Amino acid sequence: MKDTDIRILEVEHYYSFEKARTPLKFGAVVIEDMPFVHVRARVENRRGQVAEGWGAIFVADFWAFPSKVVPHEERVPAMQEVIARYCRLLSSYPGYAHPVDIFFELEPELARIGQEVSQERGFAEPLPFLASLVCASAADAALHDAFGKVNGISTYEGYGAEQMSYDLSKYLGPSYKGRYPGDYLRSAYLPRVPVFHLVGGLDKLWESEVDETDPQDGLPNSLEAWVERDGLTCLKVKLRGTDLEWDLERMVEVHRVVEAVHERLGMAGTPIYYSADMNEQCESPEYLVEWLEKLRERSPRAFQSVLYVEQPTERDLLAHRFDMHPVSAIKPVILDESLTSLRDMELGLELGWTGIALKTCKCQSADVVYIAKCEEEHIPYTVQDLTNPGIALVQSVGLAARCRPLMGVEANSCQFFPAASDPEAQVHPGIFRRRDGHLTTESIQGPGFGYQIERIPREIFRQ
Repeated sequence: MKDTDIRILEVEHYYSFEKARTPLKFGAVVIEDMPFVHVRARVENRRGQVAEGWGAIFVADFWAFPSKVVPHEERVPAMQEVIARYCRLLSSYPGYAHPVDIFFELEPELARIGQEVSQERGFAEPLPFLASLVCASAADAALHDAFGKVNGISTYEGYGAEQMSYDLSKYLGPSYKGRYPGDYLRSAYLPRVPVFHLVGGLDKLWESEVDETDPQDGLPNSLEAWVERDGLTCLKVKLRGTDLEWDLERMVEVHRVVEAVHERLGMAGTPIYYSADMNEQCESPEYLVEWLEKLRERSPRAFQSVLYVEQPTERDLLAHRFDMHPVSAIKPVILDESLTSLRDMELGLELGWTGIALKTCKCQSADVVYIAKCEEEHIPYTVQDLTNPGIALVQSVGLAARCRPLMGVEANSCQFFPAASDPEAQVHPGIFRRRDGHLTTESIQGPGFGYQIERIPREIFRQ
C-alpha cells in the first residue's frame, strides 16, 4: 500500500476521424483514413489529491484485427465497443492501486470483453487479443499520465519501490525479487532519439516520379526529398513478402536513393540502418533467408545496412511453429504482431526469434515489464508505433527516450497523418519535425508523460 496509489474516479473517451495525407500500404493493406480515440482519466491518490491524465491511439483494425471474413465496416464498431466497455470497467475498479497492477489484474477481463463483443455480433472470427490491447492502450496511458500528475512526478519516476507495492517477481518470476521496472529505465529522457522513416509500399522513391497527383502542401512527396529535408539515416522499408524480385529491387533502390542523397549532403559514409518489414506475408522463413542471401549478392552495402527484419511470417506462432533460427543466424528477427503476452515472448525466443517490438498501442503497463525482462536477459527490443499522431507520438517517443532500444523510434504520422498533430506540434516541434535524422525531447516536461496538455490548443483538452 503506497500513498501514491490511485483510485479511478472517471474514464471518458472522445473520437475524431483522421484522413491520411497519402495512402499507407503495408502487407496486403492500404490505409487512407482511421478513427482516432482520446481517453481522459480522472484519479485520486491516497492523500486525496485529484488529477487528470490523457492517452490516445488509432483504432487500427487493419493492423490489429485483419480478417477475410469480418469486414472493416464491422471491425471498427466492435473495437469501439471494446474501448467503451474497458473504460467502464476501469471506472468501476474498486480501491487504490498502481496503474501497472491495475492493467495486469484486469487483463483477463479485457480478453473476456473482446470475446463477448465478438459473440454478441456473431463474428465468424473473434476479435484477437492484440485488438483488445489496442482498445485498452489509450485508457492505460491515461492512467499512467494521471498517476504521474496526481503525484507531481514524471510517470517514469513512478516505477520504483517507493511507488509500487509489488516488485517484478509478481509478473516475471522469483529471479526478479526486489527488482522494479524503474531499475531498467533511464533516469532522464535522452535529448535526441534517432527516428525511422517509413517507406510504404506505394511511396515514390525519386523526385522525378512526383507529379500533379501528389499533395501540394509543402511536404516532400518522394523518399529522395524526405531524406534530403530531414537528413534521414534510419528507414523502415515495407516489402511484399510474396514477390522476391520486387522485394529485392525495392530494397536495392531505396538504398540507391539514400546513398545518392547522402552524397549530395556531404554525408557519404554515414551509417544507414534499415528495418525490413514484410508484415506476415512470407509463407515460410525460407523466403526471407533467400531474400537476405540474394540481397547480400546484389547489394552488399544494402545488406550490411539491414539492422533487423520484422515479423516476416504469420502472427500465430503455434500455427506452423516456424523455426526462425536460420533467419536469426543472418539478421535479427523481431516479433511484432505475434507479441501479446509474456508467453508469446517466451515461445518466440524458443522458436528462434531474436527479440521483440514494443508498441505503446500494446499498453504502457506491459511495455515497462517487457523492457525489464529484455534488459535483464539481454534480449534486443525496438520501439515502434502505430502511425501515432498527437499525444500518442509524444508518449511513444518518451518511452524510446527512457529505455535502450535497438535503434531509435518510429514516427510515421509525420509522413502520413501530419495534420492530425497540428495542435501538439505547436508545443512539441522537436517531436513532429525531424532534423538530422533525429527527434528531440526537450519539450517533454512536467508531471505525467510531459504532454504539457494545458498548452496544447486542442478543443477536447479545454472541455
